[in-house]
Amino acid sequence: MRRRDVLALPILAAAGGYSSKMVLAESGKPVKHASSPASGNDLVEKAKIAMLCMQRASWEQGVASQAMIEQGEKDIIVLMGKEAVVRRKEDGRVAMLGTENAVTDPGSNGVAILYAYKVTGDKKLKDAADALYTYLKKRAPRTENGAICHVTPGKEIWSDAMFMTPPFLALMGDFEETMRQVDCYRGFLWKSDKKLFAHIWDDKKKVFKHEACWGGGNGWCAAGMAQIIDTLPEDKQDERKKLIGYTEELLDGCISFIRPDGLFHDIVDDKNTFVETNLSQMLAYSIYKGVKSGWLKNSYLKAADKMRAGAHAKVDEYGVVQGACGSPLFDRSGTSTEAQAFLLMMEAAHSRLAG
Repeated sequence: MRRRDVLALPILAAAGGYSSKMVLAESGKPVKHASSPASGNDLVEKAKIAMLCMQRASWEQGVASQAMIEQGEKDIIVLMGKEAVVRRKEDGRVAMLGTENAVTDPGSNGVAILYAYKVTGDKKLKDAADALYTYLKKRAPRTENGAICHVTPGKEIWSDAMFMTPPFLALMGDFEETMRQVDCYRGFLWKSDKKLFAHIWDDKKKVFKHEACWGGGNGWCAAGMAQIIDTLPEDKQDERKKLIGYTEELLDGCISFIRPDGLFHDIVDDKNTFVETNLSQMLAYSIYKGVKSGWLKNSYLKAADKMRAGAHAKVDEYGVVQGACGSPLFDRSGTSTEAQAFLLMMEAAHSRLAG
């Protein structure tokens, strides 16, 4: 099988520098920054610093490094890719910190590892990418129809996995396996009546472990499919058309539940759950990316701009996205690495679209 040698993710020029000083009053106590959220480059730089200060598990390292790719932070990407390899298991999984049962999550780090290899030529990085690919292709636990399970042990399929592994498989040039995973995950989790993804299917017990249409999971699916569409080569038009259809259906399903403030509920179709920030960022990123690449209609921009404005209103004076489905348990409103990352990815995609 031929491996791709060129990354398909677009790279932006890095934003301007940022510095901050601790100001002390005569009493010796810190003086707080202005309470209004940042904007423009200031917002991006503050959000970036906040993200890099957060502790990170395997998927968090992966999405954070992808945010740095979108922002064009070459040196940071190299460092993050190398750090993911430092925490490499013998079986090929990388960035294994605090998530020993992770199967698909480590795949999200493969993008940065490949990028770091292109920049440095360091063979250790290429070997790590190859080993990660081999693990996912040949060693990872699967269901009977070939879906790569999200965790081990067990046979659980999570909507999160759509972002974690298929985009990396596409970058490795294995488009057949990429589409197999997308179709399998969709087959297990897609709710055609709602045009939304359920969260977790237990294939061992043949029941949903978490049937709710979690906002974050639907965001992972939208962003993952958007990345794959931009990676597919010209001779994969059938696959491209299928993925565009999948993504449009999902966007339509989510947008039907958008709130007046541009945000969504944590369980997209359940108004009794808390109002959540990150799905708006994830969808806006996917829309801006799709419109810029020409595969998504401009009519989606109105919703994306509304989501972006809603998300901006939730950023505090330190650049931290508030009201996201919060780590470490993701069962309440809070903050998270992925919320920081998708703010940066959304802003990068918006900037590219604006020219």
